[in-house]
Amino acid sequence: ADLFLANADGAGADGRIAAKHKLVGNIRGLQDVADNGVNTDALENMKKNGTAFYTGAVSEWLDCGNKDATVYTNQRILEFIKNEKLISSSAIIENSVIIQPCFLGENVKINNSIIGPHVSVGENTSVEHSVITNSIIQSNTIVSCVNIDNSMIGNYVKYLGGKKEVSIGDYTVLT
Repeated sequence: ADLFLANADGAGADGRIAAKHKLVGNIRGLQDVADNGVNTDALENMKKNGTAFYTGAVSEWLDCGNKDATVYTNQRILEFIKNEKLISSSAIIENSVIIQPCFLGENVKINNSIIGPHVSVGENTSVEHSVITNSIIQSNTIVSCVNIDNSMIGNYVKYLGGKKEVSIGDYTVLT
């Protein structure tokens, strides 16, 4: 797998550095990067563990700094992986239309709804009597009787009824 390491301003660390990382032996170095951002110690650890570094070009920068950027990033990623299996075999879809590309996680229940395109629904989430496009719904959430687009709904949310663009945080109830 390829890993591109970039600073917050979009420039790669020490110019444009990409790391072709070996799956075995680099977990600590990658964890250092995840926990602390790009730093010399993490890169040195990866180098000592056999990571090969090379320059690389970035064709598209996808951000997740706010709701709109995150929803757009989700859309682009779904388009990129649309030929993969994106609907879990444990998802239950009844009397509904799924317009691809969409991601449906484990134990998702969709009933009497139109979902997609560009919708990701996290595990153990239930959607009923709704129309949802270009949105992200996280895990363990209940959505009913909504018509939303360009929206993001967090984990453990109960959202009952609404026609609009929303950004709802975790552990929220809106009825």
